[in-house]
Amino acid sequence: MKHILLSSLLAICTLLSCKSQDTTKYQNGDIIFQVSQSSQCKAVQLATHSKYSHCGMLYFKDKQWFVAEAVEPVKLTPLKEFISHGKDEHYVIKRVKSLTKEQWTAKGNIVKDYVKANLGKHYDLYFNWDDSKIYCSELVWKAYKKTFDIEIGKLQTMQEFDLSHPAVKQKLSERYGTKIPLNEKVISPAQMFNSELLVLVEEK
Repeated sequence: MKHILLSSLLAICTLLSCKSQDTTKYQNGDIIFQVSQSSQCKAVQLATHSKYSHCGMLYFKDKQWFVAEAVEPVKLTPLKEFISHGKDEHYVIKRVKSLTKEQWTAKGNIVKDYVKANLGKHYDLYFNWDDSKIYCSELVWKAYKKTFDIEIGKLQTMQEFDLSHPAVKQKLSERYGTKIPLNEKVISPAQMFNSELLVLVEEK
């Protein structure tokens, strides 16, 4: 009986171990992408032809991993909680391959300071490029641009997106009426996800 009980406990521990995350492989500043489930994110998927509609940045604090994300408001979300919000809890973590650990040691705190400066800001529903409010990919893109002068993904204008789908048109109409800012600079999660500057760290 004891042998059977011990075998069962070992099996459970093995199963839990397989499902757990190897968080030792992460670094501050790693970028996490997920498929958000809001109506806005569905429109983003259609307009950018990408399933990834939300992203954030890994942030180590108080001996645990958080995600710095621009939602309402900009905040630090525990990593496990962030993952649970995505469709099927699927996520992809990528890293800027050109940055060494030494560079992060030298400048990583600047990224953290940038995040701290933006905590509590309102989410930018209108995707303006100024800094008064901020959206998810803008937060990550500007953190790297301001700290390392690295541009992860190409800036586009709204008119470069595919605005033809009815769901996209409806969301644009809700936000802007007839005055859609077609020339506003935008950085999409899709542009960042597809950037050749990034290398895969983890996908689940």
